[in-house]
Parts: sequence; structure tokens; C-alpha cells
Amino acid sequence: MKIKQAMTGEVCVATPDETIQKAAQLMLGLDIGMIPVADGDQLVGMITDRDIAVRGVAAGLGVDTLVRDVMTADVKYCFDDDEIEDVLDNLGEIQLRRLPVVNRDKRLVGIVSLSDLARSKAPDKAGIALGEIARPGGEHSQAAF
Repeated sequence: MKIKQAMTGEVCVATPDETIQKAAQLMLGLDIGMIPVADGDQLVGMITDRDIAVRGVAAGLGVDTLVRDVMTADVKYCFDDDEIEDVLDNLGEIQLRRLPVVNRDKRLVGIVSLSDLARSKAPDKAGIALGEIARPGGEHSQAAF
């Protein structure tokens, strides 16, 4: 089964020149924590609620800060004709729960989440991927002593 059969095709995007406040309001309205950033139909980044909190607010930046100043420009993605099993393996390896989906011209065509894939024909593989995604990354400052 191909990713295009499991992905969400209608994706809300932010532009690099929007403010982080507008991006946060969009996330609030859609009850999501991540938005692809596109310039036209070209994927140029991703912005998460964590990017806004850590790279924006915690760094002392204001609500008028541009998305381009806090977004992640090194975007991981998959192709719409990739096999679901291959994407699940990749999600586990890179420890991500969702990926933007592009076509072979690298135009944004959708987004796929681990939950989309769990509802597909590969729920066992989705569980394995989640186990990889959730693996501990080392000692954290909040760890009990």
C-alpha cells in the first residue's frame, strides 16, 4: 500500500513570512502541534508548537517574529508513492510521528501521521515504529534521581 492511500491530502500550511502568533493561532484552531511551511507549493520548513515555545518565546522573541526565524528548515519527508512499510521503518529510525508528503517534483501534496499509518493495513508495523520513536534518548533533566 502506498502512502498516498493513507495520508491526509488537504494540509494547512504556514508561509515563511507569517508571524509565529498567526501560526500558533492556526495550530490552536485546528488542534494540531505542527504545520508545514511552504513557499507556494514548495515545502521549505516545518514549524511546531515546540519551535514557537523554545526557539521563540524562551529566546525572548515576540509574537511578531516571522515563522522563518524559528522553523526547522531541514525537513524530513516522504514521497506519495513510497510504501507504507518503508515509511514506518523510517519514522522509527528518525524518531518522528509525522511527515510531510511530497510528489516526485517535491511539491507538498499531504501529510502522514503515525496514527494514519496505524489505521492502514500495517498496524503491527506502526506499533514497532512507535516503540522506536518513544525510545529513551538519554538522561533528561527531569529524570528522577
